[in-house]
Amino acid sequence: MTMILLVEDEVMLASVMQASLEDGGFSVAWLGDGESAIRALEDSIDSISALLTDIRLPDEITGWDIARRARALRPDLPVIYMSGDSASAWTAHGVPRSIMLQKPFASAQLVTAIASLLNEAAAY
Repeated sequence: MTMILLVEDEVMLASVMQASLEDGGFSVAWLGDGESAIRALEDSIDSISALLTDIRLPDEITGWDIARRARALRPDLPVIYMSGDSASAWTAHGVPRSIMLQKPFASAQLVTAIASLLNEAAAY
């Protein structure tokens, strides 16, 4: 099964996204802060198929930091950023071959973005 690491501090949003992804056939591991996400990446990078992370999180670690660490561990890992206000910084701070979803977005957009990046990664 395809495991998506979802990093989102807003419980309601995370719940909706997790349900949408699971309805799309993905398995989801949800974490609410950057420190936990970094630990999960370091402990389980080989079992994670893609990273879906909010940019702004409650601790000092940002979604930008999480994605850079993920790509240091596995350069081909698909990354999707989510933000309500940081989308313009994506080109400067985001990792290559990533996607930015501007909040709010439709569930179908999320599933399509994940599937698109997974298909692209499989082509490498």
